[in-house]
Amino acid sequence: MNTYMLKILFVISPSRINKKGLVPLFCRLTFMSKRKQFATGLFIKPDDWDSKRQIAHPPNDQNTFINNEMSLIKTKLIQAFLLLQVKENSFTAEDIYKTFKGEKIQKEYNVIEFYKHYLNRLKTLVGIDIKLVTWNKFLYIKDDVKTFVKRKYKTNDIQLKHLEANFLTELEYYFKVEKKLKQITINKKIQRFRKVIKMAVAEGYLEKDPFMLYKSKQVKKEIIYLTPEELEQFEKHVFTQRRLQVVQDLFVFSCYTGLAYNELSKLDKSHILKGFDDNLWIQMKREKTNKPFSVPLLPKPLLLIKKYRSADSKVFPVISNQKYNSYLKELSTIIGIDKKLTTHTARRTFASTVLLYNDVPMEIVSELLGHSSMKITQDSYGKIVQKKISEEMIRLNKKFIG
Repeated sequence: MNTYMLKILFVISPSRINKKGLVPLFCRLTFMSKRKQFATGLFIKPDDWDSKRQIAHPPNDQNTFINNEMSLIKTKLIQAFLLLQVKENSFTAEDIYKTFKGEKIQKEYNVIEFYKHYLNRLKTLVGIDIKLVTWNKFLYIKDDVKTFVKRKYKTNDIQLKHLEANFLTELEYYFKVEKKLKQITINKKIQRFRKVIKMAVAEGYLEKDPFMLYKSKQVKKEIIYLTPEELEQFEKHVFTQRRLQVVQDLFVFSCYTGLAYNELSKLDKSHILKGFDDNLWIQMKREKTNKPFSVPLLPKPLLLIKKYRSADSKVFPVISNQKYNSYLKELSTIIGIDKKLTTHTARRTFASTVLLYNDVPMEIVSELLGHSSMKITQDSYGKIVQKKISEEMIRLNKKFIG
């Protein structure tokens, strides 16, 4: 409940005297250090107003009427104030006046308060448009922002309308210095927080986006993938231990299909179907975006599927993500590949070495990877296309010189 006191004061405007020698009487509300003044519609002789006692005198019919009207206005204002307090929502002097007038007030949210409202709405979309893991990411950021507001402003919440452009600059500094986060992670968190603020603008709780001019710091993202030579080296190495053989095969399968770990671990025989071209395809949904995607099975992954054929519905043996990444590190050390191997490395190898280096168009690469937009593919693999063009031009140049 709001514990701020409401002050009600009646004042006259001596400079606005009319032809009858009367001045207007105003009512001034003060709440949370903010004022709201409005005309009462009453007029009084300047000499009849006792500002200190807040009454009209001497007693006569006109002054008695004015005093009764002021008492009625004050009573209604207090009732409006109490009504808003009972609702236990934040409100302003303007809201008290609007309630007194019987007008509908626009709720003024605080930042964390609106974030909770956003989370409640977003949760209804879990299992429909988004996954629970996505909702949790927004939840964690809400907790981060709440801690930041507490440290920065020494309060549990601040009003949405008080957000200024430097809020994000300070929040970014907090993530970097206090939380020790990398810039790419900071950018993601701020991007999600800005979605909440944009929703507040869309719903009319903010007149404009206070962060309209904010630009996140660019991060140069290096795409790590296996070159054709490294992929061949990885494939041809012979391991005697069963666990290493399995991980080697799983990684190679991802290199030729682009499946991420979650998709690879959930790959079921029911996901392998004959396509329109009478060839076998993997047809499933991208775990991250829930977007359907189809990948044609090349000879290499077909051989691996046959190798692990069993009565189980799963195509490959199940292995935890932690063990998978640990064994991949072991494989790279044994083989002598000085790159961090993960399923992301395998997906990038599929996009780069298997597809783009074999002149598969970017839009098809985007479709096969199951990206939610073409821009993601272009941002990630545009430089690889440039490198391919450069190599082709060097080859062509040598041909002309020769």
